[in-house]
Amino acid sequence: MKLNEIHNNPGAHKRKDKVGRGSSSGLGKTSGRGVKGAKARTGTKVYGFEGGQMPLHMRVPKRGFKNIFANDFVELNLGRLQKAIDDKKIDAGQKITGETLRKANIVHKNRDGVRLLGSGELTAKINIEVAGSSVSARAAIEKAGGTLTATFKKANYMNKKGEPGKRKQRRAKAIEKRAARKG
Repeated sequence: MKLNEIHNNPGAHKRKDKVGRGSSSGLGKTSGRGVKGAKARTGTKVYGFEGGQMPLHMRVPKRGFKNIFANDFVELNLGRLQKAIDDKKIDAGQKITGETLRKANIVHKNRDGVRLLGSGELTAKINIEVAGSSVSARAAIEKAGGTLTATFKKANYMNKKGEPGKRKQRRAKAIEKRAARKG
């Protein structure tokens, strides 16, 4: 075997077609791309197109939705709160608020407020003001001799003038009409 006899196996190397070299090559003029449109241009791609087959994003079932009006509370368990009191991060004698908890690095964001959950044990007598709590958390705080104040109120959908919105106004009128018909 000599250097000039070395070559690939037959069919191992396919030469790239040279396109746009005249009509007799079969790949002249439009270079095998058809005519006009995005797919005839360079640097474009039709994302999600699967050659006419039903695309994956249309085949997969869609379920549920994300409620953009939902309240987003930061959850805090009683056990974690008690550990922070034991570690002297929080003074149990002072009033504990969401801002106090954030400054002590127990919760990281306030979002719509802190919601207290009843997991863990609480032995310290505390006065806490949070957005809300579970029934078990409230019972545990009162059992330890402390107080809990819930500050969160649902939005009452007032317009810019401070009056109820159109929907509430229409509802109130409908109730009045019904009462007038009956009475």
